[in-house]
Amino acid sequence: MSKTKARKAPQKSAATIDIRITTRMWTRDLPSVKATCRRAAEAALAAAPRLKAAEINILLTTDSAVKKLNATYRGKDKPTNVLSFPAYEPDERHRAPSGSTPMLGDIAVAFGVSAREAKTEGKTLKEHLSHLVVHGVLHLLGYDHTHDDDATTMERRETKILAGLGISDPYADAPILPRSRGKVRR
Repeated sequence: MSKTKARKAPQKSAATIDIRITTRMWTRDLPSVKATCRRAAEAALAAAPRLKAAEINILLTTDSAVKKLNATYRGKDKPTNVLSFPAYEPDERHRAPSGSTPMLGDIAVAFGVSAREAKTEGKTLKEHLSHLVVHGVLHLLGYDHTHDDDATTMERRETKILAGLGISDPYADAPILPRSRGKVRR
């Protein structure tokens, strides 16, 4: 018997994860893009102990599409790596019509920003996409990084989930930027 520990597979959740790709760049650079997204989303959902089932939509798209969403819904006229759109307010999150799967919300990921960040940070696109999907799902679950304490909690949760996927701590070498300017670690 080998002395190396086998990596434990993330617990599967009863999730419906719809993944839509609007640009071939995602599939050209990462043929297993849907499997990567599904695995990351399921791992993040499995970390939510009270959630029995959920529905999530993931949009893998261009920087310009994310820029439009960011401008429309956040008032920021620039692309970003990932956006999350919760279906419910935090206090309503676990309410769903009887017998139905609760819709947690939508996540949009921009290819160009994500690919550039992965290259700059010395990560594979697959690792970075996994991180961004986990990050997005945690937002749908009510986690935030607006305040230092919240950011620390969210980053610890992300790191633990990603470790379960065999991905190293994305914050290990990231500089801490002042949050008062609206920035988080990056």
